[in-house]
Amino acid sequence: MKNKRSLYTIALILGFLLTSCQSKVDLIVHNANVYTLSQKNAKATAFVVNNGKFLDIGGEELLEQYSAKKVLDLQNLPVYPGFIDSHCHFLNLGLSLQQVDLVGSKSFEEVLERVTRFEQNKDLTALIGRGWDQNDWEIKKLPTKEQLDVLFPNIPVALRRIDGHALLVNQKALDLAGINEETFVEGGEIVKSNGKLTGVLIDAPMKLVTNILPKPSTEEKVKAFVDAEEILFANGLTTISVAGLDKDDIFIIDSLQKKGVLNMRVYAMISNTPENIDYYLKAGPYKTDKLNVRSFKVYADGALGSRGAALKESYSDLKNHFGAFITPKDSLESLAYKLAASPFQMNTHAIGDAANKVVLQAYQKALVFSDDPRWRVEHAQIIDTADIALFNRKILPSVQPTHATSDMYWAENRLGKERLLGAYANKALLERSGRIALGTDFPVEDVSPFKTFHSAVARTDSDEFPEGGYLPQNKLSRSEALSGMTIWGAYANFEEKEKGSIEVGKMADFVILDRDLTKVSDKRILKTRVVATLIDGKIVYSNRIN
Repeated sequence: MKNKRSLYTIALILGFLLTSCQSKVDLIVHNANVYTLSQKNAKATAFVVNNGKFLDIGGEELLEQYSAKKVLDLQNLPVYPGFIDSHCHFLNLGLSLQQVDLVGSKSFEEVLERVTRFEQNKDLTALIGRGWDQNDWEIKKLPTKEQLDVLFPNIPVALRRIDGHALLVNQKALDLAGINEETFVEGGEIVKSNGKLTGVLIDAPMKLVTNILPKPSTEEKVKAFVDAEEILFANGLTTISVAGLDKDDIFIIDSLQKKGVLNMRVYAMISNTPENIDYYLKAGPYKTDKLNVRSFKVYADGALGSRGAALKESYSDLKNHFGAFITPKDSLESLAYKLAASPFQMNTHAIGDAANKVVLQAYQKALVFSDDPRWRVEHAQIIDTADIALFNRKILPSVQPTHATSDMYWAENRLGKERLLGAYANKALLERSGRIALGTDFPVEDVSPFKTFHSAVARTDSDEFPEGGYLPQNKLSRSEALSGMTIWGAYANFEEKEKGSIEVGKMADFVILDRDLTKVSDKRILKTRVVATLIDGKIVYSNRIN
């Protein structure tokens, strides 16, 4: 009996000594399939989080080395670094939830039905919506305003196309904006038919209408950010690169983050306006744990779907139409020189082959003496095959794979077969630059990073069309696609030392999924669901764990 008691005492002492030797930490995740996206340690089964950072990464032995406030046994579920969306529109997503949703409408008649239904029993001073796409309709022509004039003669109506580069408005909106048949605005088009206004404005002229529409209040913007964040966390996103923000909206985001109302990490691309440029070139970059302001978003041209993309040769389906530069060539070059002399990155929207060439040439001239500028071409969508060589280690492509699978049904009509050789050329761009940042462009496309991943690796729609993939020579491998959604996205933001991979010392941002993206079939990628999203090791979204 004495021996048994002695053995029990020894066990208690050893247990106490072992426990007392264990380091106290906030969280241990174990029994997991961890994809670290680091070069040193590609796979692991467990990691430790303390004070919002990854403290240790390894195997089940970590359970013996640390004592945690919280332990998550993931039953072999896959874990990835928090996903980064390298090009999106945060505020627009949130505001769109307060407007008429026209996404997926199959005809202009359905657009009218949705607008009419939204307006019922509301005392509106203006009617705003977004998401129509004439390419999805049986009659693939741009709509006209006549029926809007009949239905809404007394309030302005402004319905934005899915790409954000065309606006359908009624006569009331045209009148308030002072637009008539003689109005001309450089950098876009006021569409006419037989000399009469159709109500469609493309690119630059849209501002004439948006300037007269009611501006969202601060309260509406706050709600928009909060509502959008909820959607993003449910999709496993922990950092977003927001393409185009005014300084006042950046101030709102910063304030909400500091108050703990917003937890999403934001890489802010400042809108290229004189006011914003003057302020930030004097103030310099701004950085917190949640917000990074060190780049400018510039528009070279419009979008392919609305024929605003600037092409070297005319559109195949509209002769003598070349699209338009929103920012003229000389202005792009002068801005490039100005920003090259500053700490700020230049991130330029370029869709058409003419726009891409001008941007790439301006970058190369301005960056002669810059060692690591990481300037970005946003979209890099249609590029002359000869101009792909203008990309290099200083110039990064920031692309949205779902644009290829959304546009593939009609892109050849716009461009012809020859220009498709340099279209949506993700693999070729990666080979030139060494890295490629992937995003969605939401709300132009769906928020889902799984659609991004699927389009990048399979190049098909949800029905597996076309067989073998669209322009399959530009498929990315699964490893490349994951890197584009994590560590390369962080690199494009100058943040690879603090996020983008599961490594000791980095922010503990990670996502737990219900299936392994590296092994699941192409067909089942789109069925992937987020189990939990964590920022700083804290759960910000979960449908299964607490």
